[in-house]
Amino acid sequence: MGDNTPESNQDSASDSNSENKSFSEKYSDAMGKINETLGNVDWTQMGKYGKAAGIIAVVVIAQIIIKVVIDTINFFPILPGLLELLGVIVVGQWSWQNLRTSENREAVLDKLQSLKKTYLG
Repeated sequence: MGDNTPESNQDSASDSNSENKSFSEKYSDAMGKINETLGNVDWTQMGKYGKAAGIIAVVVIAQIIIKVVIDTINFFPILPGLLELLGVIVVGQWSWQNLRTSENREAVLDKLQSLKKTYLG
């Protein structure tokens, strides 16, 4: 009970004030350094980094959504097999329509070359 004397309360209050002062000084120093660093950044280049970060964020979110959808589909026992069968049928039908004759194959190759020039330059 000797610890609850007014003098000990004042000592603990002064200790907490020095800790608070120390924390606020540390906080001010840290914020000053952060502001100085941000002041040295070339903000004209941030557009590139912002776009890259946005694209990465969208890709990550899309992958999470796709994983959830695929896990949900795999939860039903018959759906994965039916979807695989549907994929084989669609690929087979597309191949039959577009790769059966040499003219169709050349048209597909021309279309791929034009897409390559359009997007890759």
